[in-house]
Amino acid sequence: MKFDRLRLSGFKSFVEPAELHIRDGLTGIVGPNGCGKSNLLEALRWVMGESSARSLRVASGGAGMDDVIFAGTAKRPSRDLCEVRLTLDNRARRAPAEFNADDVLDVSRAIARGDGSTYSLNGREVRLKDVQLLFADAATGAHSPALVSQGRVAGIINAKPQERRQLLEEAAGVSGLNVRRREAELRLRAADSNLVRLDDVMKAAEAQASGLRRQAKSATRYRELSERIRAHEAALLRLQWAAAIEALQAAERELRDADAALAEAVQAAARAATAQADAASGLPARRQAEATAAATLQRLSTERATLVAERAGLVQRLADLQTALDNAAADAERERARARDSAATQARLAGELAAQQAMLGEAESVIGPQADEVREAEATATDAERALATAVEAHAALLAEARSVRAQAEAARGRADRLVGERSRLEAELHRLKAGGQGAALDDQLALAEAQLVERTAEAEGAALAIGKAEREAQGARQAADVVERALAVARNEVASLEAEAAALERLRNAKQAPAQAAARAALSAVAGYEAAAAAALGDDLNAALGAPEKPARHWLRVSGVTGDPALPATCTPLATLLSGPPELARRLAQVGVVEGPPDAAAIAALRPGQRLVSRDGWLWRWDGFVAPPGGQAAAVAEALAQDNRRREIAAG
Repeated sequence: MKFDRLRLSGFKSFVEPAELHIRDGLTGIVGPNGCGKSNLLEALRWVMGESSARSLRVASGGAGMDDVIFAGTAKRPSRDLCEVRLTLDNRARRAPAEFNADDVLDVSRAIARGDGSTYSLNGREVRLKDVQLLFADAATGAHSPALVSQGRVAGIINAKPQERRQLLEEAAGVSGLNVRRREAELRLRAADSNLVRLDDVMKAAEAQASGLRRQAKSATRYRELSERIRAHEAALLRLQWAAAIEALQAAERELRDADAALAEAVQAAARAATAQADAASGLPARRQAEATAAATLQRLSTERATLVAERAGLVQRLADLQTALDNAAADAERERARARDSAATQARLAGELAAQQAMLGEAESVIGPQADEVREAEATATDAERALATAVEAHAALLAEARSVRAQAEAARGRADRLVGERSRLEAELHRLKAGGQGAALDDQLALAEAQLVERTAEAEGAALAIGKAEREAQGARQAADVVERALAVARNEVASLEAEAAALERLRNAKQAPAQAAARAALSAVAGYEAAAAAALGDDLNAALGAPEKPARHWLRVSGVTGDPALPATCTPLATLLSGPPELARRLAQVGVVEGPPDAAAIAALRPGQRLVSRDGWLWRWDGFVAPPGGQAAAVAEALAQDNRRREIAAG
């Protein structure tokens, strides 16, 4: 095999295309160190199928075979592709059969950075093995002893027996046969492995076939049994059909007998109906007489029961009247005791009111002019005092009414005493009349006594109601006084608490850095409960100033007239609706949404660049997949926003 020409492009130091013509008699390349003579030999080995990057002196950087590409210099950029092309003279026809028809063989190898090598022979892409066999048949190759590089002579002299054998085989021209022998051995080993696998597959197939044969026998047995079952079922259905025919004939005979019996029963019913009509003609007169007798009996029974009930009612009414009189006397005594308690309570409330007014005067002299909250608390205390005065007046009115009720109770007690005497007189009269047998006079006396009892009972009930009303109103007055006292104490405590909290917040605010007053946080107000969401959305950017500052620093500029910003997903609430901030933050807030729980991957993927989602507890999900939990610097910003909200709430009252 004769080498005619070697062309290099981008290989190692040959950045520009270079071509080496190999003339007759050219057996070596000499030159000073660094001129590239070793690169020519390595290019020749590389195009012949060398696969070891270390043997090409390019494995130091760890990139492998990509290091054969020109890496660049201070003045020239690196390349991403290199190619080496070797032209062979094939007039001796020693090439493989598929390429042996050409007089010239053009073998090339190209590599792109990161893509690996490709081989071609006369423009057709081939395998590495094809190229290696081509040169092995010609008793040469990438590892041929005929390629003598620097230090190669000493290596041949000190070669091991195996290496000397390779040298002799190449000289004898049997290198290609050895390559094919090794390939044949590999194929034979692969064939042996395939035969072993085929044997295993056949054994598995035989086991499967045995199972299928058993299943086939079972299926045949199943078909035979199914046919026998169908035959027996057909015979059984035939017998059932015959039995049904016999039952039908018997039912028809019974039906005919029943029709005959029905005809006889209809005739007997007609005769009975005729007899009933004859008997019913005399029935109305007997029914009328029975109804008259029953009505008379019912009327007499009702009158007797009414008289008995009226007598029992009169006796019970007398007993009830005595009980009502006893209760009225007890209620009158209890009302007198409550009136005494009300007078003592009035005196105590008057003393407490004077003491509270004195304490209120001292508190006003100590507090002095405070915030609007203090004035509102004082107004509340004044209203409470007015309510207390109203309650005292109502209590005095109730005392007067209680005295009136006591007078009414005394009158009711006198009437009750008279009723007791009257009842004794009536009982004696009733006994006398019963002894004398005067029934009509007894009825008149009972009616008169009943009327008097009703009148006295109504008077006693009215007195009891008046006493109960007075008692409830007195109790209400005492409760109103207690409520006013508690409201006054609560108002004073609230004033003191608000003053202390306002002073603490003011000290905390003054302890912050002075530029915080002009920062965006000072102009931002979040709905209560959404401070953590606002802090997660804006973070430390809230501490930047609004407008361009005098000295270079972080700041917010007002951007207006911008259209085309993407809309937030419909599943979230815009944060801008939950905040009140300066217009410099409007565009930022319009691209932040609030969600109730963690969103899924689809919701995050629906976000557009610049958009983000936050939760009430401070979680952050950004459009680019970034997720931040609550805490850190955002927690400090959220606490500062909560303090600002509380300070505004106290200032607003």
